[in-house]
Parts: sequence; C-alpha cells; structure tokens
Amino acid sequence: MIHLKKAQQKRSQKIHKLETTKALKMPMDVYEQLASIAHGGYEKLAKEDAAYFLKCFGLFDKGKDFMLRIRIPAGQLSYTQALCIGEVAQTYGNDYIDLTTRMQIELRYIQIKDIANVLHKLKTVGISTFQTGVDNPRNIVTDPLDAIAYDSIIETMPIIEKLQNIFLENPDWISALPRKFNTAILGSLSNSCNIFGHDCCFVLAQKEGVFGFNVYLGGRVGIQAQDANLFVHIKEVPLFFETLLELFASYGYRDNRNKNRLVYLLNDVGIKQFISAIQKASGKNFASAGVSMVQSQNIALGSNKVLGRNGKFNYKMIVPSGIFTGSDLIAVANTSKMYGDGNIRLTYDQNIYLINIPPHHLPALEIAEVIHKYAPFNNLYFSDMIACAGTATCRFGVIPNKPDAIEMAHFLNTEVAISNATIRMNWSACPKGCGIHGIADIGLEGCKAKDTQNNRVDGVHLFLGGKITRLAKEAHTLHKSLPISEAKHHIKYLLQTYAKHKQRSETFEAFDDRFLSQNYSFQALAFFTKINYVLNEKLNLAIKLELEESPKSNKKENYELFYFGLKLFKLLTGEKRFEGVDGLAAIRLKPRIIKRDTISKLNPKVPLKLSEIIYNMTHENQKQRASVFSELLIALKEV
Repeated sequence: MIHLKKAQQKRSQKIHKLETTKALKMPMDVYEQLASIAHGGYEKLAKEDAAYFLKCFGLFDKGKDFMLRIRIPAGQLSYTQALCIGEVAQTYGNDYIDLTTRMQIELRYIQIKDIANVLHKLKTVGISTFQTGVDNPRNIVTDPLDAIAYDSIIETMPIIEKLQNIFLENPDWISALPRKFNTAILGSLSNSCNIFGHDCCFVLAQKEGVFGFNVYLGGRVGIQAQDANLFVHIKEVPLFFETLLELFASYGYRDNRNKNRLVYLLNDVGIKQFISAIQKASGKNFASAGVSMVQSQNIALGSNKVLGRNGKFNYKMIVPSGIFTGSDLIAVANTSKMYGDGNIRLTYDQNIYLINIPPHHLPALEIAEVIHKYAPFNNLYFSDMIACAGTATCRFGVIPNKPDAIEMAHFLNTEVAISNATIRMNWSACPKGCGIHGIADIGLEGCKAKDTQNNRVDGVHLFLGGKITRLAKEAHTLHKSLPISEAKHHIKYLLQTYAKHKQRSETFEAFDDRFLSQNYSFQALAFFTKINYVLNEKLNLAIKLELEESPKSNKKENYELFYFGLKLFKLLTGEKRFEGVDGLAAIRLKPRIIKRDTISKLNPKVPLKLSEIIYNMTHENQKQRASVFSELLIALKEV
C-alpha cells in the first residue's frame, strides 16, 4: 500500500474544483428532490446540480432540455423494457433514441417537468439510470450473444448482476470514484465488446482445465489495457472487482481531470505493485494468468444471422450510426415477440440483435417492415460502423459526425462495393474518442481543416490499422486535418486496394496485417492515398498508382520514394525513367538525362510542380533525392 500512498500524496497538492463541488451535498439528496425541481422548473435547479449531481443519475442538462442515459446491463432488454423505453421516447423525447458503444440507450429532448415521471416509468420495468455519468462505475458490457452463441463458454450476466449489486443505487458508491470507471467481462471466444479497451477487463481464459478470466487493467480511449498477469475464478470476480473499486476510490488521483483515470495510477505505481495491493486488501492470493481464449475479433463479424446453440437464429439489425427512434424500438420489440422470444440485445457497435428466432420464422422476420427499414444489405460499410454523437447533441463535437459517417458509407458503397468483406470504420466527433476510432480498421476523428480555397471546413484526422486482437493495438495516424470531402477519396483508394488483393473473405484487419503493413510503411501509404487524390480528383488524369505485394523496398522510406517515383514517371509519360529499368535495380543502372520539367513536356496535363516532385523522387544523383515522404506530402498541397 505504501506505493499507492506515495503516488497519491504526490498528486494531492492541488485538488480539482469539481471535488469541492462533489463535497457540497449527497447525490441522493438531489435525486430525492427531482419531483420538486421538475415542478419548479429551471429556477429550482442549483448550478451544481446541473453541472454534476444530476449526471450521477444519467441526466445531462442541454440548456433547453435534458439527455437521459439509460443503463442496460450487458445490453439485454426484455420485451416489456423495450416497449417502455420506446413509449417514453415517443411521449417525452421527440421519438429519438441513440444507441451507444456501452450497449446503452440515450434519450434526448426530455423536458425538466417530465423528468420525475420518466424515471418512475422506467423504474416500473426494472430500468435504472443510476451512475451512468461522471465519477461512477458505468454500464458493464459483454458479448451481446452471451449464453446464446456457440462460442459462449461462461455466461456473464449472472456475474454482472453481482458486480452491479456492489455499487448500483448504493448511496455510499454514488460519485465515490475519482473518475469514471468502465468495465467489461467476456465469457465468449469472440471479441464482440472491445474487451481490451476498459478500465477493468475480465477476459475469458482457462488455467489447468478450469475456465475463468484473465485480468487486464487501465484501458481507456487511446490506451489499451495492461496485462495484470492474474487469473480469477468465476466466484472470485466480485471480490476482485469490489477491492479494485475500493483502492481506486481511496488512492485514485483527484487533481487533473484529464489524468485521473485508473491507468495513470497504474503507470505511477506499476502494475505489479498495484496487484500486490489488491491481493493484500482482499486477503486473496489470486492465481497467475491462464491462457487467454479470446479470438482476434468477433467470430460473427460481418454476418447478420448467427445460429445459436439452441438451434435458433439471432438476427442482427443494422442501425447506421446508432440513430434510432422510440417508435421503431416498439416495432422491434413486437417483431421479436412475434417471431422469437421478444427479448433483444444491444451491441457495442450500435446495432440490435433479435434473439432466439426459430429457423421457420426467419424468412418472415427478414421481410418485416422495421427489419427491412434497418437492413441495408447492399452496403457493407454500415455493418460494422460506429459513430458517436456530434455537434447536434454534444457540446464537445467538432463535426456533425453521425450524418458524416452515413454519407461516407453511401459514397464508398457506390465507389467500392466489395463482397465477402469486413471493414470496421469508427467515427469520433472530437479527440475524446467516444466513437472508439483508435481501434478501428479505418478511424476518423473530427477536426477543422482547410480546403483548397483556404476556407475552414469540417475535417478529420485519418487513422489506419487499429486492432482488437489479444495484443490490442491503437491505429496509426495516416493523415491529419483532411477535409471530409477529401478524406473519403483517401479511404476509397485504400479500399480499392483491399478489393483487388484480398483473399476470399479476408477481413480488412487481416488484410492490413498480411499486405499493407507487411509491405509498406505508414508514410508510404499516406503518400499513396494523397498522390492518387491529386492525380484523379484534383487533376482528373484518371491515372492510379497501384500498390503491389512485395515491392522489395523493405519499408525503407528512401527506397519506397524511389519505387513510387519510377512508377509515377511511367504512368504519366509511358516511358521509363531509367534505361533498362527493372524495379529497384535502377539504382545501379544508367539514368536517362532529364530535366525537372520533363514530365510536363511529355504530358502537358501534368503541372510543373508535380513534375518537379517526381523528378526529386528519382533524381539521377542518389544523394539529392527526396528522402522522406513528409516533404512530398507538403509539396503536393501546392499541386
């Protein structure tokens, strides 16, 4: 414990002002006054209530109305619960629903006068909004097909209920933490809930023939959880979890809100010392890690019909960007009851499963009105897309985001329609990363950018190569501050390469491992998308630089530069840059004597600036050639 105390003391010189606000009153006192607050309107709403305390109960003040975040444990909704939420959205929330990446539901446009009534209606069907905001344990996520799919080994819902009993609606735990705390527990082989991206992760494992969980700690947006080298048996999970919460509440930092998550405490004291503290505080010597059983990604990824172990189907309904309505939630619940058992499951990628559909009912379900409405079978880019709230409903949003994601999906489907493909595209409207863009195959983070006329427009930082594997890897920045109107073309060229070179039903993640990152550096890939954008969208030359397997460059920038330069010279002029050129062997062969404007003279459509760029890439004197792609990317902005 001494290491935890020292770390805390070092960070306790200055306490954040929000901690002073939290000390003003007990959160439950505010909750119990909701009826009178609603009756008195905004005049009775204390500043600290709107700024903090109401958020403990899922209520977020948006100025003229409220957003209400509803806790849906494991994303599981019964028929009556789904009906109730749908009716509340219809009656009190402009019929609008957002599906979130924590397998929850957010209602918007709730008026202050209706808050108490809304919360009462939800409570009658066993739905809570407690601790869905600010410094509380958030909704616990798991496999949406928990206990249903063939690969589900341990049913986690009973465990989640025990974990929730520790803190949910317990006055001592409401607002007790230094910062929000995300938990995931996965008892399936499929990584269907981004299992390595949470503060506390219980990952399916086996040790000496017994199934349980390996523990990973300290995940958050942009940071994957660390291996704690710990194996906990099913019955040990609640003890470990409660001890972890107690230590975080006692020793977690309360100064800088941006650096108060669990990961910062772990980094300062070290994962081994922290686990030692858990062992001591719990009085339990947990075993060392077993063998992780979780696969690289969701086994059902890309499929909308999954056969369960009971011989019934589970149908995944695609909800682009998670934009939904109360009316359609009611329709989904009724459709599920008509053809299945009436229950539904929400997913972390903002979609919905209708579960336990007998095979003979499946054809009728697929043509049901609400299913057909949310089933864009001809657009694979919706299937595994995530998009958080943007400027329309979030004060942190930099771009609209959800509409942007939908528009780009339609564009890409028109330009690059691929069969038997799986592509995970995630959108975050700001650096907070609620759209989990960092673990996507192709991630987009909202920003402002300059267009060709130097106007300030909606843009994105473009990321490539995120992984949800056991080694869980964050995506690499491919481009910064691209106008969205340009970014869609960069993505198009990557996907055209995927379509051309992918093997059978190979996912984009596997393709990136095998082809893109195996053969090319990120700098080369950035140049590849940029030069094709310049050639085709800006200059309308209808000439494309292609990526090939094994360019023999060993991912060395100077070789990649030269290799691309040779190909571009040939594409634009129809001639070889060097006599007898044969791939990279040209380095040792006799060059043709040319000038900087040679390409423009051979092809009048090529601007002089581009001619100079390619000349510098293939200069006869090796020492005078461009050596890094970054300088070329800057130069291409002038073309």
